This record gives sequence, C-alpha cells and structure tokens, in this order.
Amino acid sequence: AALSATAKDALQRAEEAGKLAKGKFLYEVTLTDNDVKFGFNKYNLSDEAKAALDAFAANVKKSNKNAYIEVQGHTDSIGSDKVNLGLGYKRAEQVMRYLSMEHGFPLHRMNVISYGEFKPIADNGAKDGRAQNRRVALVVME
Repeated sequence: AALSATAKDALQRAEEAGKLAKGKFLYEVTLTDNDVKFGFNKYNLSDEAKAALDAFAANVKKSNKNAYIEVQGHTDSIGSDKVNLGLGYKRAEQVMRYLSMEHGFPLHRMNVISYGEFKPIADNGAKDGRAQNRRVALVVME
C-alpha cells in the first residue's frame, strides 16, 4: 500500500528522533469526524472515539507489541491557522492520553503532532468534507 504523505513524514520524524529499530511503516488508522464525532472546535473524545481507540489498542497489542505510534491531529479550514494548529494538537493529545491511561501504552513509544488545517483529505468547501478533515490519524511503525 502506498504511504500517505503524512505517514512518510511520521517515519522520517521517528527515524530522526532515533525511535525506531526497524524504521518500518506498519499501518495507518484514521478516525474522522464521521466515525468518532470530533465536533466543530471540539477535542474531547466521544464514546464512538473511545470505542474506536479500544479496538485500535487491542489490534496493536495483538500484533505489534513494540509499535511506535505517531498521533496526528487535523482540523477543517474554519478558523485561523494558529487556532487550528492548537486544536489539532489537543485532539491528538487526547488520543495519546487515552491510549496511555486506558490501555497502558508507554508515552515514550508515542508522539503527537498537529497539522491543523494544512493536510486536508476532503473539500473544506462542503460540510461533509469539513467533517472528514476533522480527524486524528494514528501511524503505526516499528
């Protein structure tokens, strides 16, 4: 499967930080607003988001014990660049905190970054597109 640009970025960052033994991309999971309901300007985790993270955590524990995970926060394009970068970071941080506290994932095996509105996957001119852009991507590497 082709790596998304943001997954490539994640690998590069992890290698530069000396985090990876193998430097190998495993998979990427994206939680969009459609699935997990990151409301407009919100970063708290909904029940749907928690359920998706529970499933994600179980999968990682089963197959990739020593995985390194980059959590990437994204937003739609409404609002200033600065506000959106902060919001994307808060979304990613909530996900990382949940994985750590609820599933025991070690913090040193995770990293958080925000892309804000700068890496849309859908049209910000449409309501549905904005909902898809409000997302958190989990890039799993080893």
